[in-house]
Amino acid sequence: MQRTQRDRTEHGLVPAVLALLLRREWLLVLLALGLAASAAVVVYLSRPAVLTVAVAPQDGPETGLIEAYAAALARAREDVRLKVVRYGDVRDSGGALQANKADLAIVRPDVFLPENGLTLAILHDEALLLAAPEAAEIDDFPDLARKRVGLVVRHAADLPFLNNMLAFYDLGPGAGDEAGASHVQVVPLKPAEVTQAVAEKRVDAVAVVASPSSKVASATVRAVELAAPERKVALVSVPDTDAILQRYPELQAVTIPAGTFGGRPKRPAEEVKTVGASYRLMARASVNRVAVASITQHLFEWRSRLAGVAPVAKLMKAPEFDTTVAATSARLPNHPGAVDYFEREQQTFLERYEDYIYLFAFFGGTIGSGIAWLGQRLARKRRERVDIVLDRLIDILREARAAETRAALETLALETDGLVADVVRYARERTIDTRTVSALILAVDAVHAAIADARRQIGADEAESRAGARARTARLLALSVPAAE
Repeated sequence: MQRTQRDRTEHGLVPAVLALLLRREWLLVLLALGLAASAAVVVYLSRPAVLTVAVAPQDGPETGLIEAYAAALARAREDVRLKVVRYGDVRDSGGALQANKADLAIVRPDVFLPENGLTLAILHDEALLLAAPEAAEIDDFPDLARKRVGLVVRHAADLPFLNNMLAFYDLGPGAGDEAGASHVQVVPLKPAEVTQAVAEKRVDAVAVVASPSSKVASATVRAVELAAPERKVALVSVPDTDAILQRYPELQAVTIPAGTFGGRPKRPAEEVKTVGASYRLMARASVNRVAVASITQHLFEWRSRLAGVAPVAKLMKAPEFDTTVAATSARLPNHPGAVDYFEREQQTFLERYEDYIYLFAFFGGTIGSGIAWLGQRLARKRRERVDIVLDRLIDILREARAAETRAALETLALETDGLVADVVRYARERTIDTRTVSALILAVDAVHAAIADARRQIGADEAESRAGARARTARLLALSVPAAE
């Protein structure tokens, strides 16, 4: 009976897996794993976002600007960093963005416009500058008909750019009458050849695609001026810019302010309308808008710091737009993250993760309730073994009161000792609440007292029996003695 009861107590209550989970050491391990997971989440959320940026051309000022900016972000330990990858040409850098090999890229839209590219900032504009001696009487672009234009080539896209403008005004090869009388002849020139070509009348005007404030633009205008009669030069305007942008949306309208190339005499005397291209910092549409907002913010806030290393930073500007809807639906759409910065609508930490916080709070309550229910179930399982022992001790208490022999009492005492030893072993591996421990102590004390009482009662009965036996024996002896006499 004793062995059977112990087997029930040890093997019939808690499955082996549940017993393993309930070990104190495993609870500590689970707690440590939970803390480690929480720490990992905090580290993950606080680590800087690293974005790959494709830059080109390799020796261009735009590349120098982005590399200086990446170094500044790393020194300041900002929450976003740039990994710079160089490409030979803006067509290649734009292709890297479209192929998802880069998160950001320097893009010249008229050369190659990535389908997934959205603008963060205009690094600088380049305009089509046409300078001609005033004596040539070339005021507007259509006046170039039957003229020769010298082109200072700085980029492979410059000639296609000029040819597109000629084609718009039907001044390209084969345009005009059947003999091509309106055709404009384009003559490639090096910067050092401009003055001589104008002086020798090999060209009637000189074109260059460059930023109006750049040294290249100033040098070209100055070179034409040196060869012009009376040193008088005029800048040729490009009318119909709205219509041109409808056909070539990757271009943009540019206004050259009066006096850009000198104020005595003022060159030009009045502002000049033309078209141009832009070098833009673009990002894939799928790049996180918070990271893009941070990149845009630091880029413009550190403009003065970056200008010391890359002077082209002074030419940076934000894309023009009136409303947020206009910004994201423009001819060259802007990235929502950049718009967040321009509109001062950058998200705070809570706004950024409010959906996750809400979901955590919603599901966290459910999970917490489930954990509480599981804890109650485990606690109930944990108490079952002790409850069985308590029930058996109560049965032993009744059996001890009814026992009639010492052998039965000894059997009950041995079983009680076994139950106590089993509970002690169990308590060393588990946590038992104080109320259960108090009940165990009372039950064990009551059993011991009942067994002791039963032993005394059995001892008294045995003594009384022996006394009665001795009395009967004495009476028999007393009766037998006279008979013998």
